[in-house]
Amino acid sequence: MGFEQLGPVLNIISTLALGASAPTLSAAAAPAVDPASVAAFEAALARHDSATEALRQWCEARAIAVPAEIMARPVQGAAARRPAKLRQLLGIGAAEPIGYRHVELTCGDRVLSVAHNWYVPGRLSPAMNLALTTSQVPFGRIAAPLGYRREPLEILSKPPRGCPPNTISAHRALLRLLDGRVLAYVVECYTAENLR
Repeated sequence: MGFEQLGPVLNIISTLALGASAPTLSAAAAPAVDPASVAAFEAALARHDSATEALRQWCEARAIAVPAEIMARPVQGAAARRPAKLRQLLGIGAAEPIGYRHVELTCGDRVLSVAHNWYVPGRLSPAMNLALTTSQVPFGRIAAPLGYRREPLEILSKPPRGCPPNTISAHRALLRLLDGRVLAYVVECYTAENLR
């Protein structure tokens, strides 16, 4: 299932699992932005299963940086609290390891997104797991050979705790393998830097 199956891109759904089960970080109010610009940005995201590729194309089309390369810069500090139903979301048992990656996705010197990614290492190759822990390559690019599909859960009515103050849109989604198993659960905060 792709982003495009979410329906109207600006149909804001009530905050479901990111209420009590949200990452515990500081809340932030979204800046005032042009609704048409946000709609265009949401439409660009909706065309891709990979947020990384959507951001790369957006960065290139708007000449945010040349070359338009997306990097995943690790965010230092305490890890976010795991959502209460994370294992259920990932479809794994109590003994299965869970990986976590908290990064800023950048294009040039601009932070386009802040992402929290809980993933199942056992569903990735050893080389992919190594790259996730030792490189600044985005998850979407590392996992691309698996041919995963994005399953949108919701566009949040307001940014959850942990999003930066300049967040213009926040998403929750699952990344699902072709056999139906869930590879990752992501919370993404897209910033106003995308619209500058």
